[in-house]
Amino acid sequence: MDKNKTNPQNLTTQVVQAADCIFERLRSEISRIGSGGRSNSHIFFIFGASGDLAKKKIYPALWWLYRDGFLPEHIRIIGYARSQLTIEKIFENAKKFMKVQEDEHEIFEKFVSINSYINGSYDNKEDFEKLNNEANKLSKQESAHRLFYLALPPSVYESVTELISLHCRPKSPGWLRLIVEKPFGKDLESSNKLSTHLSKFFTEEEIYRIDHYLGKEMVQNIIVLRFANQILSRVWNRDSIAAVIIIFKEDIGTQGRGGYFDEFGIIRDVIQNHLMQILSIVAMEKPNSTKGEDIRDEKVKVLRSVLPIKPEDVVIGQYVGDKDSKDPERQQGYLDDKGVPKDSTTPTYAQVILSINNERWAGVPFILRAGKALNEKKAEIRIQFRDSPGGMFEEDASQQDSNHKLARDELVIRVQPNEAIYLKVNTKRPGDMGFSIEETELDLTYGQRYEGVKLPDAYERLILDVFMGSKINFVRSDELQEAWRIVDPILAEIEKKNIPMIRYKFGSFGIREAFDAAAKHGYIFRGTYVWKNERSATIANEEQTKAENKK
Repeated sequence: MDKNKTNPQNLTTQVVQAADCIFERLRSEISRIGSGGRSNSHIFFIFGASGDLAKKKIYPALWWLYRDGFLPEHIRIIGYARSQLTIEKIFENAKKFMKVQEDEHEIFEKFVSINSYINGSYDNKEDFEKLNNEANKLSKQESAHRLFYLALPPSVYESVTELISLHCRPKSPGWLRLIVEKPFGKDLESSNKLSTHLSKFFTEEEIYRIDHYLGKEMVQNIIVLRFANQILSRVWNRDSIAAVIIIFKEDIGTQGRGGYFDEFGIIRDVIQNHLMQILSIVAMEKPNSTKGEDIRDEKVKVLRSVLPIKPEDVVIGQYVGDKDSKDPERQQGYLDDKGVPKDSTTPTYAQVILSINNERWAGVPFILRAGKALNEKKAEIRIQFRDSPGGMFEEDASQQDSNHKLARDELVIRVQPNEAIYLKVNTKRPGDMGFSIEETELDLTYGQRYEGVKLPDAYERLILDVFMGSKINFVRSDELQEAWRIVDPILAEIEKKNIPMIRYKFGSFGIREAFDAAAKHGYIFRGTYVWKNERSATIANEEQTKAENKK
């Protein structure tokens, strides 16, 4: 008898053991890379070490990698910013995001000991020379490998990168890797300008443009799901798929950061990068291998096939406060943020519908939808299949549904929260004597199937990729150029106020006009299906309400 079928604990143990084996291979690979050649020291520089990104994401990710044995043995971490700070103050600010456990204090102190901080300007060569001298002193090696993370505003990218290249390069055989945070420009022109500038001082192999969505577990799993399963690869085309929708929702507003957001808006901040990257992975042809360049070649090819967006296929909106809410944040609209101009036309919600002009996808709408201040936090990909041909069950369906049609099958990849892959299908209602049909799911919820397995944070994955020299999950310059080419004309139309701005209330499900546009292009939302996690939450709420009413 297969014990795994009768004892789920055995299965969980095997999953955890398999994960441990993978971790050991990664540690060995890091060790091999670190000891290659005559240079086995590494220095990780964090530019903008006093900022939110460093505090909330970069320092915690480096700590988790160090704790789990994924950083090279001989490594120093140097924070750099203009602020007059100490490394003790930086860790005081960052520690609550690091989730240090009671039994980890000893190793955490060792991690703190390999960190230091230097303050300096972003445009003074003497400060960069001082930084270089300090790095040589700490590593005791002028040829130590160097990784530079730019957690900085784009306005200083040009001066900082030029000075790094001129004054902080390691001596041979040490290598340099530059990690650049989005936004990569504000439009096609500024993006090309930045790329041209970087190419003067760095090779493309040295540049790692980081989009943290590419480090998320479920985004990385799309490639395996598509190309390692024959059952899916055979139907992944226009003959079987009716529509693809990629959704990003946040249940928070700008939270006082409206000044920054207003410069970019939801299209630049989410659609041009996160959602466009997901689209390219969902729609690309099968790469020759899992090597980074082969995968990125295919992503570029499919982006080049995206047709210009029609203004009528764009819906934009801006949230207003919900004056009936008891939550002070929800009472505030976008224009109530102190950093936002009162006449701002920057969208906080947008939907664009794309068409891909190739043999696989001609006629299939790709709907990209993103919004802030909505009813929930969620990111997911929904692959909706075409209607089942023939009318065998239509009479039975008509007794349950005014549409008189069976619900479409839908493959859903839940990126966050509660990572999952589930296939919505029609099934016979249990216990019914006829053929009454209901919607249910074939479910792979990661928290249940892989209970006990730690899913690394996206920044952990991507920083580890940089150490290992893997560029699969980073954006190449030609990918970036194509993504800007697609959205640039729409941004111009918005600036000319040629696309109407629709107001929506904080906490809304979305914008009705966006749903209508998606339906017009063939995406059918029936509203009759609730995912099992949401069903459980509804039942729990109902039981809690009943209990409170009894009191």
